[in-house]
Amino acid sequence: MQSPSDRHEYPAHWEADVVLRDGGTARIRPITVDDAERLVSFYEQVSEESKYYRFFAPYPRLSAKDVHRFTHHDFVDRVGLAATVGGEFIATVRYDRIDAEGRPATGPADEAEVAFLVQDAHQGRGVASALLEHIAAVARERGIRRFAAEVLPANTRMIKVFTDAGYTQKRSFEDGVVRLEFDLEPTDRSLAVQRAREQRAEARSVHRLLAPGSVAVVGVGRAPGGVGRSVLGHLRDAGFTGRLHAVNTAFAEDLEEIDGVPAHRSVREIDGPVDLAVVAVSAQRVPDVVAACGEHGVQGLIVLSAGYAESGPEGRERQRALVRQARTYGMRIIGPNAFGVVNTSPEVRLNASLAPEMPRPGRIGMFAQSGAIGIALLSRLHRRGGGVTGVTGVSTFVSAGNRADVSGNDVLQYWYDDPDTDVALMYLETIGNPRKFTRLARRTAAVKPLVVVQGARHGGTPTGHAVRGTRLPHATVSALLRQAGVIRVDTITELVDAGLLLARQPLPAGPRVAILGNSESLGLLTYDACLAEGLRPLPPLDLTTGASAEDFHAALSHALADPGCDAVVVTAIPTVGEDASADAALAEALRSAASEAPAKPVMVVHVELGGLAEALSAAAGTGPQPSAPPAPALPQPPDHPPAAHTTRPAPAAPPAAPSPPPPRAVPAPPAGSRLIPAYPAAERAVRALAEAVRYAQWRRESAEPGRVPEYEDIDEKGAARLITRLLSDGQGRTLDPDRTCDLLAAYGIHVHRALPAPTLAAATEAARTIGYPVALKATAPHLRHRADLGGVRLDLADEGQLRHAYTELTELFGGPEELRPVVQGMAPRGVDTVVRAVIDPAAGAVLSFGLAGAASQLLGDTAHRLVPVTDRDASSLVRAIRTAPLLFGWRGSAPVDTPALEELMLRLSRLVDDHPEVVAVTLEPVVVAPHGASVLGATLRLAPPPARDDLGPRTLPVY
Repeated sequence: MQSPSDRHEYPAHWEADVVLRDGGTARIRPITVDDAERLVSFYEQVSEESKYYRFFAPYPRLSAKDVHRFTHHDFVDRVGLAATVGGEFIATVRYDRIDAEGRPATGPADEAEVAFLVQDAHQGRGVASALLEHIAAVARERGIRRFAAEVLPANTRMIKVFTDAGYTQKRSFEDGVVRLEFDLEPTDRSLAVQRAREQRAEARSVHRLLAPGSVAVVGVGRAPGGVGRSVLGHLRDAGFTGRLHAVNTAFAEDLEEIDGVPAHRSVREIDGPVDLAVVAVSAQRVPDVVAACGEHGVQGLIVLSAGYAESGPEGRERQRALVRQARTYGMRIIGPNAFGVVNTSPEVRLNASLAPEMPRPGRIGMFAQSGAIGIALLSRLHRRGGGVTGVTGVSTFVSAGNRADVSGNDVLQYWYDDPDTDVALMYLETIGNPRKFTRLARRTAAVKPLVVVQGARHGGTPTGHAVRGTRLPHATVSALLRQAGVIRVDTITELVDAGLLLARQPLPAGPRVAILGNSESLGLLTYDACLAEGLRPLPPLDLTTGASAEDFHAALSHALADPGCDAVVVTAIPTVGEDASADAALAEALRSAASEAPAKPVMVVHVELGGLAEALSAAAGTGPQPSAPPAPALPQPPDHPPAAHTTRPAPAAPPAAPSPPPPRAVPAPPAGSRLIPAYPAAERAVRALAEAVRYAQWRRESAEPGRVPEYEDIDEKGAARLITRLLSDGQGRTLDPDRTCDLLAAYGIHVHRALPAPTLAAATEAARTIGYPVALKATAPHLRHRADLGGVRLDLADEGQLRHAYTELTELFGGPEELRPVVQGMAPRGVDTVVRAVIDPAAGAVLSFGLAGAASQLLGDTAHRLVPVTDRDASSLVRAIRTAPLLFGWRGSAPVDTPALEELMLRLSRLVDDHPEVVAVTLEPVVVAPHGASVLGATLRLAPPPARDDLGPRTLPVY
């Protein structure tokens, strides 16, 4: 693709894949001189009415002059973008910079006229809305701050695109034309509109994969066995409610069916639509299959085939090509190297996976990046998840394999408003877009629990993923995710333990736990476990080993009725001579008491009491649990090379934008079917309960999350101009002190400037300029901020003291060229602190706080919050460190001005959130005095903005 020989090279960074309203994908890219034939072909397929709306007159064809004008752009004052599917245009948008009189401009004018044209067959898919987001981002990049559009009153769809975008706008009507003008500065409403559209589109794209009306399995072997043949059998045995097709190029021409399923040599031969294709052929044959699927209009692919990024650099490039090819046709991919997907809904009954048995239907959604972990999760949930259908089984299961396209973020978008999913369990090895993940996690956790276990926490790059390392300890990343509402656990056992409790029981109102049972020792172990997890256990009630089912019923009823109790743990050990009927009686007694009492969580700890867990399920009306399904062997198709599939091992150690639904309680099971989860160890039960308590507390606090304050003196546009100038060469850099001070000052953060003192004369001149008293500091890396080493001299009241200190420093530590001394004005005395902000690959934008010196450096006493920080976050951050009492008058000292410190944090958070180019800031020391906070040192690093910015227009990631 050649760019025109105008003012700018082809802007490849404007290219993007987007998900449309119906779940399909399209590619957005700049229009170039090579697109003349595509433009003409596109225009020929547009209706006469749409042409009339675009040009305000009959316009049957484009002239040669039109084609030249619409394909020749300078990518500054004239820009055109096209949305393409299958390489062909389906919509276009362009802007032309205009002056104050509405004439074409080539200067500093900040207004442009914008116009759209969408092929009629693709209207209603949200193409114009996506194009508007991208052309607005392009315009802002080129210094345009306002769009104008003229629309015929009858063109209601286009008027709606503009008015629904959420930008600040004004409308006028003159000469039979509606003129719309709107600022391109993002607003809270425009961002809400964008994210609401993103959620609907990405959720719809996942729904198309999980609820297809027809499925083709490509790579079905002629003989029993093999991946394709196995998946076809799993689909058939699960009772898939749609149409099934078996595909293999090796089928004989007269073969009509296989295993009772229509057989075809190619997807192209299938009569009727195919919504989903499961691909189980060798990696070398996948491109041909994708092409056939794309040409037939298949909506999505599950690629089980291996031989991609997990196999090395060549495979990674093969994987990128696979994603590019699929998106060209508007398809999304799960995989490659995937284990498959499951949807237990009675309307679908989809088992397009390598799991030989359909999981029990239920309310738990599961996502795993590893096939091996997916097998383990399904098996453990099956063993322990017995109970009432629709309560504790699986709603949907997705094993994404290499996660080349569909990721955990996409599935979160689907689960957010999926009425069949109450609890989400996720096994993650990587978080590709941490800012987006934490945003989606926070929103999802506000309406349903999200439990996450992360593999590869301490290194060990998982095969098939481009893992970005983190500079933060695992405990810090875990704490940051908890701030987003994520229930973070360490093992898949804990994942299932927490999931079963959250799916079966209501959330606890607090940390007070009643313990009762027929074993004093087990009660004491539970009591100790509660204390270790930060809960508040009541003294255990020992019912003695002679307790009957009626005794348990009475004790549980009494505990649940106690207003000083928020949850109950029942401990039970077998009594000599007990039989299955005793287990059933005890289970029914516990279930009955729990169902009759106020909604508080109840759980059972049993010690090798074989029948009680099953009886607790049976008491709710299900009978004995089936045995766990075996971990499936993964057969290879006989007519393919052996690499058709491998399972990766577990890793080593719109009107206005709709408001999100208000937080709702996790629905408790109906009274007659309430299930009580059973745990084989007190520690496991209590750990799950503690997670539920912490999550419930987060839910209560998140109802009032605080606000991100607005400060009138913040110069966001000035900061943006400065950043653009500093990054004009495209290279990241650590700013010099003057530029650091200038950029921070744009956000109201004022650094006490330090003047260089390379000679004694320069030091005395700097002190006269600043005014006494002053400080003399060595800024060499080994002495910076090290008053304990003598590299800092404070309260120098006159020139004599300054000369003496300068001489002493140079005699002790070397010449000025080695010390790099500076002179700085004195700030009020107080507590020295450190405030940092960093863009971390694993967690996103993070704000950190601690006391300067040994507290943070040696003891690690540092607290962290995700950016953007609210006023409540800033207040809690100051109080989160262990040494916080030093700020509040410890041992009679004067309390310092923590509100000033909190304001400083909020301003720094705004800077990092508004400008993703700011990748690291350190303010050290920040001296917090009884009145005010002074920043005495600052370093700041800039880098070109990431290719995928969560604040920018919607776009799919490129792996």
